Amino acid sequence: MIELENVSLGYNHRAILLNVNMKAMPGQMLALVGPNGSGKSTLIKGMTRVIDLFSGRILIDGRDIRTIKRDELARLVATVPQNPTLPGTFTAFEVVLMGRTPHLGLLRYEGGKDLAIACQAMEATHTQDFAERRVSELSGGERQRLVIARALTQQPRVMLLDEPTANLDINHQVEILNLVKSLCLERSLTVIVALHDLNLAAQYCDWMVMLNGGKVYAEGTPLDILTASNIKEVYGAEVCVYPHPINKLPTTLITAGGGHS
Repeated sequence: MIELENVSLGYNHRAILLNVNMKAMPGQMLALVGPNGSGKSTLIKGMTRVIDLFSGRILIDGRDIRTIKRDELARLVATVPQNPTLPGTFTAFEVVLMGRTPHLGLLRYEGGKDLAIACQAMEATHTQDFAERRVSELSGGERQRLVIARALTQQPRVMLLDEPTANLDINHQVEILNLVKSLCLERSLTVIVALHDLNLAAQYCDWMVMLNGGKVYAEGTPLDILTASNIKEVYGAEVCVYPHPINKLPTTLITAGGGHS
C-alpha cells in the first residue's frame, strides 16, 4: 500500500501541490487525471524521491519513504517515465537487465538469477522477440513495452507510470494498458498511472484522483469522478458524458466547435 498524508511538493521553493491525501492498494490501478500543469508528474516524482517533499509524508506499507534507502526504494517502486531516454546502441535485453541494478551489490555483476528474471519480464511484456535488436531500431510501442519490462525486472511492489500512452496510436495505447492492467491483477501490484485521456482512464482504472489548482479536486470511481460538471470545472471544457454501450463506464464526448453549427 502507498499512502500520501498532507503532501506538498514543488520546485525551487514554489509549491505545485498542496496537502494531497490519497491511498492506493495492491491489485488496484489508480489514475491521476487533471489538466496540464496540475501536478500529475510532480506527484510521481515525489513518490520516488526525485524531488523532496515540502511537507507531509509518503508511506509504503506504513514506512516513511524518507527513511528507506534509495536502493531499497528502487526495489519497492518502479517508474515508467513519459519519454524514457534509452541508449540506442544497447540491445533490448541489455536495457531490461538494467532493472536488476538495485538488487546488485557494489561491483557485483548479474548472475543466472538476474538473467532469468529479465527473461521472464520480457516474456510477460511480449518483448522477447526483439531481445537482440538495438533500441534505435524499435518503434514507440516496442520501446514503451521495453521500459515496462525493465520496471518489472526490478520486481517492484509499486509501479508508477507517467503518461505511458503518450504519442502512441490507439492500437498501442490499448496494448500498453491491457498489459499494465493484467500485470496489476496477476502480480497484485499497486499501480498509479498519470493519464490525459479520460476515456482510457475510465476503462482501465478502478479509482481516480482528479487534480486541479494544486489540490485534489475529487477522488472516487470513474462513475463518481467523470461527470460533465467536474470536467467543465477542472478542464474548462463543455462535454457530454454517457455510459459506454458495453460496460456502462463513463465515456466523455466532445462536440467540435462547442456545438455551434
